[in-house]
Amino acid sequence: MSSSTAPLLRALAGDRPEQTPVWFMRQAGRSLPEYRELRVGTRMLDACLTPDLAAEITLQPVRRHGVDAAVFFSDIVIPLRLAGVDVVIEPGRGPVFAEPVRTRADVDRITAIDPDELDTTAIAEAVRIVTAELGDTPLIGFAGAPFTLAAYLVEGGPSKEHLRARAMMHTDPEAWNRLAGWLSRISRRFLEAQRDAGAATVQLFDSWAGSLNPADYRAFIAPHSKAAVTDLGIPVIHFGVGTGPFLGDMRLDGIASAVGVDWRQPLDEAARILGPDVTVQGNIDPALLAAPWEVLEAHVSDVLERGRAARAHIVNLGHGVPPETDPDQLTRIVELVHSRAESAQA
Repeated sequence: MSSSTAPLLRALAGDRPEQTPVWFMRQAGRSLPEYRELRVGTRMLDACLTPDLAAEITLQPVRRHGVDAAVFFSDIVIPLRLAGVDVVIEPGRGPVFAEPVRTRADVDRITAIDPDELDTTAIAEAVRIVTAELGDTPLIGFAGAPFTLAAYLVEGGPSKEHLRARAMMHTDPEAWNRLAGWLSRISRRFLEAQRDAGAATVQLFDSWAGSLNPADYRAFIAPHSKAAVTDLGIPVIHFGVGTGPFLGDMRLDGIASAVGVDWRQPLDEAARILGPDVTVQGNIDPALLAAPWEVLEAHVSDVLERGRAARAHIVNLGHGVPPETDPDQLTRIVELVHSRAESAQA
């Protein structure tokens, strides 16, 4: 288990460590040449379920960039695959499900699977390999939030507006809540497996929550996201894309130790909305990773300055690392953030 003095864990507890912690969503993956070399001939979901491979991919960005945390290499649909759901990752498209869940009968079929029966042996083994090498550097476990998983399941694959999923909430609220409740248990089981094997904190990703209005988020989503992470016994980071209209709700009534903020909202403004009892995470614009260094440097400096408005700040992107990113840009950001640590103190 990671030391509680690690900068990331101190920031999650509301402290401002001497070194401002920084890590990147999707830091392990396609932007790294060593990742692409390792993945040759291996399908994405197979790589996630091969412990030594998943562990090595998790560790690669820590070695290269010197980030303050590793994030477990997996995919949000892995727990569904472990539950026996027929899902594949189509290159250039994303998760595709052979049998979408769109009717009450579909909900009956999928929720008959017991989340407690998931075989998470491969996940636990990968986490143990990672934590043994990391030492005091924390490992962040993760899972997809119930809405994001449901958006894929109901649509049958990626979608821009998630119309079918949003329609189900209102056309059959009972079926929706059974499905979302089951997905909450699936995500929780996945998180528990990572926690029990050594993850020091977890992040719940709600990538598609931004397609919801605040009322629907509060009525149909927040209770299920809360159930996925309540009383886990380790700090929880909650992140969504496009959640500005209901950012305060992302605290999950105080369950979240930190809330991730995307690139659309100035971090000081987000901190005022979130209040003094939560750490902010973010929010470098991923698009600026392709900008000249002097432009990116100024932007990162601005993010650090705005982050002073919060009780504590974890530097990250406002979303994931784009595949075409020059890895050296990420390394330079880490060096910059660490060098500015003292000036980032409140």
